[in-house]
Amino acid sequence: MVQMTEIEAALKRVIDPELGADIVDLGMVKDIRIDGRVVTVKVALTIAACPLRDQIENEVLRKLRAVPGVDEAVVDIGAMTQAERTELMERARLRAREDAEPTMVHPNTRVVAISSGKGGVGKSSLSANLALAISAQGHKVGLLDADIWGFSIPRILGIGSERLEAGGDRRIIPAKAYNIDVVSTGLLLDDEDTALMWRGLMLSKALEQFLRDVAWPQDLDYLILDMPPGTGDVQMALARLLPQAEMVVVTTPQLAAQKVAARVADMARRSHMPVIGVIENMSGFTTPSGEHFPLFGSGGGQALADDLGVDLLGAVPIDPRIAEGGDLGNPVVAAEPDAPSAVAIANAAKELTSLLPPIADDGCSARLTLVAEQISRLA
Repeated sequence: MVQMTEIEAALKRVIDPELGADIVDLGMVKDIRIDGRVVTVKVALTIAACPLRDQIENEVLRKLRAVPGVDEAVVDIGAMTQAERTELMERARLRAREDAEPTMVHPNTRVVAISSGKGGVGKSSLSANLALAISAQGHKVGLLDADIWGFSIPRILGIGSERLEAGGDRRIIPAKAYNIDVVSTGLLLDDEDTALMWRGLMLSKALEQFLRDVAWPQDLDYLILDMPPGTGDVQMALARLLPQAEMVVVTTPQLAAQKVAARVADMARRSHMPVIGVIENMSGFTTPSGEHFPLFGSGGGQALADDLGVDLLGAVPIDPRIAEGGDLGNPVVAAEPDAPSAVAIANAAKELTSLLPPIADDGCSARLTLVAEQISRLA
C-alpha cells in the first residue's frame, strides 16, 4: 500500500529551478490524494502561464511513478493566489539568507543599511556623517557606497581622486578617509562624470564583488552601507548576501516622503531584514536667533517610526554646512562638531550603537575555549 510519507519524500526531491528549493518547502503542493495505486497531486505555480510549468509537471510525474506501488500518477496544475505568492517569496528570501555564501565581511561586524524610498532626502550625507560619528565613539568603521549609479561618498569624504587597488592576494584594498575604510564605484572610475549604464544583474554583481572581493578588515565593528533609493536589485541582493544586515530608514518630515519610505521598510521585512529605526532629515530650519521654520512639515519621522514600531533615532535640521561640507570633502561632523546638525547626527549615532552595540568577541564559545585552555595548563 502506498504511504503518504513516501509520496511527500518523493515530492521533496522536485526542485523549483528558479527558486532553488523543493516544492514542498515552498508550499507549492496543495493536496495529495491516494486512491489505491493511483496518486493525484495538486501543485500551485506562481502564475498559471509559468514557463516552467511543463518542466515541473514532468518532474513531479517522474518522481511519483518511481515510488513503489504507484501505478498511475496525476498532476493537477493550478495558480497561487496573491497571498500565497507573497508567502512563497518570503520563504524563498528566508532560504536565500540562511544559505548565503560567506563574504569578506566578518560575521561579527554590524551591518547597517541606510535606506530611503526616494532620492533627495540626504541619505548619502547622513551615511557618511553617521560613519564618522560612530568612528568618533572609538569603533572601527567601514563605509560601502552601494549606490552604484549615484555614488557620492568619495566626493563627500574628499577622496574623489583616489582609486582602489588590489593587494598581494588580489583582494581589493579599501580606501581610507577620516580613519574609516571606504569602497565606492566612484573609486574605480577615471572620471566621476562617467555614466554607469548598467542593468539590474550588473548592479547586484557589483555589490557582490564589493562584499566578496574587498579585503574588509576582520575587526570592523560596523559596516555602514549607503543604499540606492527604492526597492530594487541592490536591496534584494543585499538581503541575500548579508544575512546580518539591518536597516535604518531615512525620511523627511512630509507625509509623501513618509509613505514612500514605508515601502522600503516593507521590502526589508519581507526580506527578513530587521528595521532598527528611523532618522528624520531636513527637520526644519532654525535661524541664528532661534526662530524655527518647519519648511517640509513636521512629525513625519515620528509617525513613520510609530507605524513601524521602531525608534526615531534622531531628527537632523536643515543646515547649509552639511551640503557645503559634502561639496568640499569636509563632512560637518568632522569640520564643525558643535553645529546643530552635527550634534543631531552624533546623537543619532549614539542611539544606533546603543541599540546595536558591537558584537563582543568574548562570547560563550570563546569563554569555553579560554576555560579549557586554563584547565589544560593546570593539568
